Amino acid sequence: MRIIAVANQKGGVGKTTTVVNLSAAIAMRGKRVLLIDLDPQANATSGLGIDAPDGCSLYPVLTGRSAIDTQIVGTGRERLSLVPSEVDLAGAEIELARSDDHLVRLRALLDPLRADNRFDFCLIDTPPSLGVLMTSALAAADEILVPLQCEWFGLEGLAKIVKVIERIRGSGAGPELKLEGIVMTMFDGRTLLSRQVADEVMNYFPEQMYETMVPRAVRIGEAPSHGKTILEHDPSGIGAKAFHSLAEEFLRRHPGS
Repeated sequence: MRIIAVANQKGGVGKTTTVVNLSAAIAMRGKRVLLIDLDPQANATSGLGIDAPDGCSLYPVLTGRSAIDTQIVGTGRERLSLVPSEVDLAGAEIELARSDDHLVRLRALLDPLRADNRFDFCLIDTPPSLGVLMTSALAAADEILVPLQCEWFGLEGLAKIVKVIERIRGSGAGPELKLEGIVMTMFDGRTLLSRQVADEVMNYFPEQMYETMVPRAVRIGEAPSHGKTILEHDPSGIGAKAFHSLAEEFLRRHPGS
């Protein structure tokens, strides 16, 4: 099982949209996917139309009161499972910060899932911050996928993510952690800004940047309000086509997984 943290400390960049739709598209291609919603806002959970029961999140797992197996729920979509989130997960920030093992605890909790080979991929939707939950997710991951909005401020956020990766490697918590990919989101090829930002990322990260770019599209924004992925909400639209293409590219980068 490969663990991929989908992360960007800047909010509003399409992070949750990317992880939800990419997870669903990968599952549609026959891969067994576990999506972990580690954001207390629980947007990935609601975006999939899941109304999880109280207490069903990674919070009791991180605080030692439950095993992760008990928190996995179905999504109604074949081969796509979910560990939901809830607002109480915000409390884990405080509790984990007090512990000496906060960086490696999530990695240890995910080890049983690695061992039983139940899933091919685990994608983690991280909070839009550089707090304990996000750094725990990065330390637990094999690699990081960064959704990057086509704006200049996005480049500043990317630089911060790269520094955090270096710190986690240096701490020994995730010595093999790597920046696997960068996905440009809210791309509008008609604007000079979108093209310039994409070109800048390509110049600095040619190996990591995905060829597929997620377009700015009203339908993509509508889908979560219906509890659907864009693949279900508008299956023939440009947004669905982009995520199908992104999933194909992702799987080409992960042969044998």
